[in-house]
Amino acid sequence: MQRTLVDFLGAARRILVFTGAGISTGSGIPDFRGPQGIWKTRKPIYFDEFLASEEKRVEYWAGKLEAHALFREARPNAAHRAIAALERAGRVEAVVTQNIDGLHQAGGSSDAMVIEVHGTGRWIECTSCEARSEPEAAMAAFQADRRPPRCACGGFLKSATISFGQQLRPEVLSAAFGAAARCDLVLALGSTLGVHPAASIPLAAARRGVPYVIINRGETEHDAICTLRLEGDVAEILPPAVAALAS
Repeated sequence: MQRTLVDFLGAARRILVFTGAGISTGSGIPDFRGPQGIWKTRKPIYFDEFLASEEKRVEYWAGKLEAHALFREARPNAAHRAIAALERAGRVEAVVTQNIDGLHQAGGSSDAMVIEVHGTGRWIECTSCEARSEPEAAMAAFQADRRPPRCACGGFLKSATISFGQQLRPEVLSAAFGAAARCDLVLALGSTLGVHPAASIPLAAARRGVPYVIINRGETEHDAICTLRLEGDVAEILPPAVAALAS
C-alpha cells in the first residue's frame, strides 16, 4: 500500500523542511522566476554592479522600495503555520528556506530553527561593517531624496539578502547541510528545486536514502527521485495532513 503524506509525517522526528517561493505566493509575495515573476519586469542587480555604480545602487533601491510594501503587508498563510505546528510537536530538524520574506518566523517558527539560505529582507545591512538595522528608516530616506542610503561608517547599505554574484554565507550553508545530514525526512514545499546550491541541500539528504516528499504546483527538478510527489498548492495540502497528526 502506498504511504501517504500523513504516514511520512507521522513516522518522522527530524524533518528537514525546505521551502521556496511557492509557499509564499498565497501570502501575496510574487515569485521571482515564474511567468509573472518580478524579474520579468525588473532586471536583477548583480552585487559587483551595486558596489561599482551609483546608478545601479539607485536602480537597486528603487526595486527594493517597490517590493517593500508587499513584504510589509504580507502575512503568513496556513502552510507557514502548519510548519510551525510541526516544530511545536518536536518533529522539525530545521526549516531551510530560499525565501527572504520572514514569513516562517511570523508564522510561528523559531528564529533558531529557520535557515535563510538567500538572506533576509527583514534587515538592512552595511556592505562594509555588516551592521544591521530595520529597513523603515533606509526606505524612507531613499523615498525622500532618491539617494542610496549609507551607513554611519560610510559603507553602502543594502538589504541583508544575497544578491546575484554575492557569495552565500558559508556558516549558513554549513548549518543547512548539517541539518540534511541529521534529518529523517525531507519535505520540499513550493520550490522548483532548480536553484543551486540551495537545491543541493534536500538532495544531500535524499542521497542518504531519507524519504523525500515534494509538494509543488508544477514540475520540479527532483520529481524523478522523490519518494512521494503531490501536485498543488502547499497551503491547501500540508495543513490538513499536519492537523491529522494531532487527531
